[in-house]
This record gives sequence, C-alpha cells and structure tokens, in this order.
Amino acid sequence: MKITFYGHACLGIKVGGKHLIIDPFISANSLAEHIDINALKADYILLTHAHGDHILDVEAIAHRTGAIIVSNAEIAGHYGAKGFQVHPMNHGGSWNFDFGKVKFVNAVHSSSFPDGAYGGNPGGFVIEGEHKNIYIAGDTALTMDMKLIPLRTKLDLAILPIGDNFTMDVEDAIIASDFVDCDKILGYHYDTFGYIEIDHKQAIQKFFDKGKDLMLLEIGDSIEL
Repeated sequence: MKITFYGHACLGIKVGGKHLIIDPFISANSLAEHIDINALKADYILLTHAHGDHILDVEAIAHRTGAIIVSNAEIAGHYGAKGFQVHPMNHGGSWNFDFGKVKFVNAVHSSSFPDGAYGGNPGGFVIEGEHKNIYIAGDTALTMDMKLIPLRTKLDLAILPIGDNFTMDVEDAIIASDFVDCDKILGYHYDTFGYIEIDHKQAIQKFFDKGKDLMLLEIGDSIEL
C-alpha cells in the first residue's frame, strides 16, 4: 500500500492495483501548486464530507478518469444526480471493493457544500487492503467513538488532522492515537490556511515524547506500508 500526500487533507492511495484519491483539494492550494491534477490516476474518489476544501477537484478528476465517488448517501446522491458513478455509504457500514474493504466511521465536524446545500454527516474511513489497515479520520474533533475502531481492526497507520481551530490539535491527536491503538501517525489538515499553521518540530517532538511516530510529509511525497 502506497500513500501519497497531496496537501491539506488530500491523499493518493495505491492499493490492490487500484488508485484512490481522498478529499481532492489541490488546484486552489498554493502549497500544492506543483501537483498537476490532470496527471493523477483515480479509480475511486473517497470523500469524508462536503466542504469545499475537500471536494474542490472532485468533478475535474472524475470527469477525466471515470472514478467512482464513495461517500455518505447525501454526497453520493449529489454527484450521482450529475451523472457521476457513485457508491453511497453510511456510518458503521462497510463494503468489499475490488481493492479491499472500506468502512465508513464517525467524525465530529460539519458538512455542507460550498453553496450551503446539506452535505450529510461527516465521516472517516477504515481501509483494509494488501494485509494493511489504515484509518483516515477526516475532519474531526477527538471523540470516544475512535475507541471502537481497534475492537474490529488492528491499524498499521492512523491519518489524523492536527491543525487545530477546525479540527483536533496535536495534543488531542495524541489522545486519538491512543484511542485507535496506533502509534504510527500521518498528520494532515495543517498549514494550508493561517488558522491551521503548526510548528512541525514541536508537533513531532510531542508525539515522540509519548513513544509515537508522527510523519509530516512534504506535498507530493509518499510512504509505503
């Protein structure tokens, strides 16, 4: 499983011979101006919620690639009505795709489209594929629901927001890593806007002091599990 960070909360995941894009917000992100969305491969686009900084490039990528959009029922319905291929999900449900298993889990946040239309309830994803398991938290506060995840799935990586203001901060993300029983963390949702700028060295040190590994990738860089 190969995971690439495209800035903000956007990830590329290559698993089971398929390419997944998570929450594509690239073309308006000045920090990711070197990433060409027209060069990205996508068989599936997974969306945690409907905010503009998570769906901006969905239609451009889906038009070009024919990717299947996977999200909550409301977001899937929105894109399905526009003629895109979709797979609707809801909290607690899972599905065996051709690349692996995906479960849609709770997140504590808000969700609306840029025009104010209802975007359903936000969520995160637990993805199991190639004998590796990851948790993508989406935009969320720290929540006790995270404790449910390791009851079913032993994680190899937790991808957690750490930018504060709109989501958890670093300290809450450390607690979240305890809740999901995973000490290998990829941080995201930081630095894109003034509200969520962080001190990288301090964040890494705080995780290290708790015996945990926080990775902050450069945009465009990848890790393999």
